[in-house]
Amino acid sequence: MSPTGQSRPPRAAAAASPQVGAAPAPWLRPFEQAPRPLVGYARDYAAGHVTDWHAHPRAQLLTALAGVLRVDTPAAQFVIPPGTGLWVPAETRHLTRMPAGLRMRALFLRQDAARAGPSAVTVVAISPLLRELILAACAETVTWDEDGPVRHIAALALHEIGHAATRSIALPACRDPRLLRVAAALRADPADPRGLEAFAASAGASARTLARLFRADTGMSFQAWRRQLRLTEAWALLAQGVPPARAAATVGYDSGPAFGAAFRLAFGLTPGQVRQTA
Repeated sequence: MSPTGQSRPPRAAAAASPQVGAAPAPWLRPFEQAPRPLVGYARDYAAGHVTDWHAHPRAQLLTALAGVLRVDTPAAQFVIPPGTGLWVPAETRHLTRMPAGLRMRALFLRQDAARAGPSAVTVVAISPLLRELILAACAETVTWDEDGPVRHIAALALHEIGHAATRSIALPACRDPRLLRVAAALRADPADPRGLEAFAASAGASARTLARLFRADTGMSFQAWRRQLRLTEAWALLAQGVPPARAAATVGYDSGPAFGAAFRLAFGLTPGQVRQTA
């Protein structure tokens, strides 16, 4: 979205996308400096859009009406399908990716209002009520009437944020360049069955070294990290309406019951429950 030149306050909507590596977008300033406790931000992104690493002076709650949002922080990688949102505290460096396009709806929250949310980057469940409140905020200007009915929308949204269930659909980040080669291959094909021995040559390190690096970088074994990758990718597929059996096969599970058991153990929900929210 480019500046409109209109005299009325900007609405929480946008169109075009900044290029990778661009400076912070000037059209975001009204949302980052709004005098209200929270304001909505709506933006549709083309497939393949990627931002540079950046941070905002205000906390955000990022959600997707359609498509899957992928957010990297220095500590972890997050998958945000419809039905979930990512809470990003103020001044948190992050990078966003929209491989298949995205209809983003988000909130920017003033420092006092942001106390309603978690203290760290967190995936949260977006209830039907919170979804509608976000949409209502996005329909308002950034200087909505603080004596009007929108103040009730804002107060209820903060209550819902404060009581939202958390979701552990995140993957610890790899930092070592050798691990990054392995991680990139597995993200491209979560069903890839190869073990660390098969990755040794392309990664430039022995299987033993790679195993040690996985524990040092992520706090997880290679097997546990790959399982988490597969399950987070399965969640994204299920949230887009993919049947559980096909989601399981896509991420490398030959057995439906084994997939269901692993999914419930990781997330406390069944694949069918996640798909019902699609």
